[in-house]
Amino acid sequence: MVLRRRAARGKEDLARLGERLGHAGVARPAGPLVWLHGVSVGEATSLLPLIEALRGRRPDLPLLVTSGTTTAAAMLAQRLPAGVVHQYLPLDLPGPIRRFLDHWRPSLGIFVESELWPNLILEGHRRGVRLALVSARMTEGSARSWSRYPVAAHEVFSSFDLVLPQDEASAGRIRGLGGTPGPKLNLKLAGDPLPADEAELARLRTAAASRTVVLAASTHPGEEEIVVEAFRAAVFDDAEALLIIAPRHPDRGPELARMFGASRRSAGETPTGPIHVADTLGELGLFFRLSDVVVMGGGFLPGIGGHNPLEPARIGRPIVTGPHVFNAAELYAGLFADAAAIEACDATALRRHIRGLLDYPHIARRMGEAALDHATQQNRAIDTALDLLTPLLPA
Repeated sequence: MVLRRRAARGKEDLARLGERLGHAGVARPAGPLVWLHGVSVGEATSLLPLIEALRGRRPDLPLLVTSGTTTAAAMLAQRLPAGVVHQYLPLDLPGPIRRFLDHWRPSLGIFVESELWPNLILEGHRRGVRLALVSARMTEGSARSWSRYPVAAHEVFSSFDLVLPQDEASAGRIRGLGGTPGPKLNLKLAGDPLPADEAELARLRTAAASRTVVLAASTHPGEEEIVVEAFRAAVFDDAEALLIIAPRHPDRGPELARMFGASRRSAGETPTGPIHVADTLGELGLFFRLSDVVVMGGGFLPGIGGHNPLEPARIGRPIVTGPHVFNAAELYAGLFADAAAIEACDATALRRHIRGLLDYPHIARRMGEAALDHATQQNRAIDTALDLLTPLLPA
């Protein structure tokens, strides 16, 4: 069975495979129910402030949150408010979808970004579920793929009662596929700072021993070598600075520790050497606070597209990124304009920027302050989303 083979590789939760086949893991709460879906960590994280806002405005509504990856499920287990139910999304097959919808009977389904399952959407629409696609992102490649099946694309995109695109380019592509986009909205612009254990933060600051901390966050294979090369070229004295690598996929921790002779967070090791690997889930907020400079991964090699820079910005940290951030281009454009982030085109430029921020900590502080101001201004997005979703909420 495909699911069991994926579970053996850590890609599925063996104990909860039934949910992927539409068998509910828990009872349904009484009353009308609102269902929200974010496939992986980034999308699911962007839903958290919307979930909090929905509970504030309509505390009577039960909420169901689905995700598709084990890492997103682990994050949601830590951060979902009490009483909000989590399940894995069923496979996009008639049987699992029918069982899922028969059990949960949602009044409204809210999908985030670009996670679109045709059978699920069409069956939900047929049953009268109101559907919203918020913070919608449609790349040129995805639009091209959908356009090969114009009839199916029109059916899917016209099934949504509300579509809120991230940007004008996505709006145009969705319109061309049969959707009716409304105002722009990017949920990743809003949110509270990631949480952190204050006692553990104090312990790690002691372990850092007055060193400047450079955090490489959400890195991918090939990016760590670029960051380590730049860091080692910029820092000649191990007592001056500490590099912490927090890979996008924490299961790469042992591999990275071997590559760089680094200590490892998940092994309970203390960051006493020059490089430490933060290979645990749910602790980015801790390491953002520990850091003095954040190098955001996902942008140093083509094809990834960058990750959300507002997470470190909400904690007031200066940000350095690579040039390949097409998925977060508008986010970075605002930060660049406010002098809250800088771009490093390669390892040489990254070395120069790391060295500059170490030599001029007052500039790093000013960048961090500008980043925090910029992030604070973005929280208006949640109020906008709630106002537009309110007509779709069950009475």
